Amino acid sequence: MVVWLEDSASPFPPVKRALHNPNGLLAAGGELSPQRLLTAYRQGIFPWFNPGEPILWWSPDPRCVIHPSEIHISKSLRKFIRQSDYTVTFDKAFTKVMQACAEPRSYQQGTWISPKMIAAYTALHHQGIAHSVEVWDGENLVGGLYGLSIGSLFFGESMFSRQTNASKIAFSFLCVQLQQWGFNLIDCQVHNEHLESLGAKLIERDAFCALLAKHVDDPSISQWEFSIDVNAVAQFATGIR
Repeated sequence: MVVWLEDSASPFPPVKRALHNPNGLLAAGGELSPQRLLTAYRQGIFPWFNPGEPILWWSPDPRCVIHPSEIHISKSLRKFIRQSDYTVTFDKAFTKVMQACAEPRSYQQGTWISPKMIAAYTALHHQGIAHSVEVWDGENLVGGLYGLSIGSLFFGESMFSRQTNASKIAFSFLCVQLQQWGFNLIDCQVHNEHLESLGAKLIERDAFCALLAKHVDDPSISQWEFSIDVNAVAQFATGIR
């Protein structure tokens, strides 16, 4: 049975109690305070629910992850990155990235990124825990992603693209920078073909939780600024494919 969380003091149940169908549904209710979200992510749990629903908490098995050093960047994408005039930044437009991720998409109905979610993650951003990657064409925001940084782990939430390859560029820059910073893993949560094409893979939830226990208390990066450029991304990618 799904556990109902009465308030912010209600503990999350062990993730092994999550349902098989729907895969990973663990609990419902509670709140989206920064501390509650941190407690969830540190245990391998994340919120995902539609507007009008109670908060639903998930921990799927298997889990979709990618090691930053295993990013797959195709030859055509490397060429595109070298020739592109896009600019890539960290944390310059966090809320705008979330709002863009919440925009309607042709392949899905609605969005789970409600104003309540945006407010909760923006609060984490102000605490230096949630971060965004932005891709700019001049002054226009054309792609990006956001997620949480805890220890040496990055918990990816969503990405968007308004122009060709923009989300792939954001993800590529993120992976290369995290690899240079010594991050151990990016949590992609749920598998899809787009993530798989970039190098994501499935691992058992037990293995994922073991990595959490090992790395959530690693030293964190306090200042998120890119120390890489377009050539570094292209050269890094060339070395692995």
